[in-house]
Amino acid sequence: MIKVLLAQDGRMVRGAFLALLAQENDIVVVAELAAGRELVPAARRFEPDVAVVDIDTPGHDDLSSIQQIHEELPQTRTLILTSTWRPTIVRRALDIQVGGFLVKESPPEKLVSTIRELAAGLRVIDFDLAVSAWQSPPPPLTERQLEILRLAAAGDGVPEIAARLHLSPGTVRNYLSSVTTKLNARTRMDAVRIAADAGWL
Repeated sequence: MIKVLLAQDGRMVRGAFLALLAQENDIVVVAELAAGRELVPAARRFEPDVAVVDIDTPGHDDLSSIQQIHEELPQTRTLILTSTWRPTIVRRALDIQVGGFLVKESPPEKLVSTIRELAAGLRVIDFDLAVSAWQSPPPPLTERQLEILRLAAAGDGVPEIAARLHLSPGTVRNYLSSVTTKLNARTRMDAVRIAADAGWL
């Protein structure tokens, strides 16, 4: 039996996935939750064979959570769902050894077959996505700078970013100032716009 953790922010979509997977005799959903901060604790508790994660959760860096799951639970394979593929997202996912990619518009049977392939130890990567990720030039920002910029883009202020990343507010301000300078931006929000337009966030 394949144990699946389903992390999907939209309740209706999550319900549809649950109904779909309930029809399969060899798959059992051991946990279902909104993606985000609950993801790592749920994975620790249920130790799924496959974690299916919607990475479009606003205000949370789900790829960092997935990386933590890989470090703590190396036997758990991960399948990420998203509606928009940006080269930086694909590159990061490949770097942290995500097991598979799936766009939300994929047919339902593709989700089921991909879960089975991951549980069997295979990696399910769309070739065109992988090629586009590696052919696109990398952003001029460090991973930490991108992480802070993503949180700023989600609406977090300096105190919230500092608390979330266990940094001092002064350090966060320095990062944001450096990002603004690197991108030749006028303001912090201008830097967010530039990075978003380039597909880095």
